[in-house]
Amino acid sequence: MGVKYFFTRFAGYNNIDVDAANARGIMVAYVPSYSPFAVAELAMTLGLDLTRHIFAASSMTQSGDFRITPEYFSKEIDQLTVGIIGVGHIGSAEAKLYHDLGARVLGYQRHKNENSNVTFVTLEELLMQSDIVSLHVPYEPGVNDLMIGATELGRMKSNAVLVNTARGELVDTVAVNGALADQAIAGFGTDVLPAETGVSGKHFDRLEQVADKNLLELMKNYPNVIVTPHVGFNTEPAMKDMIKTSFANFHEALTTGKTINQLK
Repeated sequence: MGVKYFFTRFAGYNNIDVDAANARGIMVAYVPSYSPFAVAELAMTLGLDLTRHIFAASSMTQSGDFRITPEYFSKEIDQLTVGIIGVGHIGSAEAKLYHDLGARVLGYQRHKNENSNVTFVTLEELLMQSDIVSLHVPYEPGVNDLMIGATELGRMKSNAVLVNTARGELVDTVAVNGALADQAIAGFGTDVLPAETGVSGKHFDRLEQVADKNLLELMKNYPNVIVTPHVGFNTEPAMKDMIKTSFANFHEALTTGKTINQLK
């Protein structure tokens, strides 16, 4: 159809068949990074919200129940151990936020980097010690699908919460359902979904119209589950970064025939 360029404004590109595009002479480019605090701040907000039981308590008061129940008891930030899986740009930003607030921050990274805010440990150690586990790794199809499953959830503390602002395909929501039902973990917050195309940008008259039954079960049955519609990137600094890099990608491609952010 004469398409020459297929550019995305996002860092993730697992939804693009790069090989097929290149085979048809279509240049593909992306935005490798933007304000890391956009996603990092949302991840921290979800983690602290679940730890302090804000969503659950608010849901109860909205229904007229103002009792203070034992489930609302919590730690303070400087008592928390936060485990960050994937200490790249975004993971490092979240580590700094938590560290500056007094939390102990653990990190797991396949290729360790220098980070004064993080103590690097094995994935198993991170899962076993953390009060909040936050996921910040890119999704690699066929490599790290469902990297957080029943085994990993079983290693977490029963009063720990899991936060995913990376990609929905990284977390086994069936296993999360089971862990929540068994009270093996204390909560789950996610800004990304495994079947995102089925819900992204859509408005349903009733929640029951959501086709993903695992997602539906999570949202209907557990007050300790928070689902947001992939809004982590949606801040003014991040949008400015995306637009600037996207413009640069097109300018370079149209004037030189290539761009530094081209995918091959």
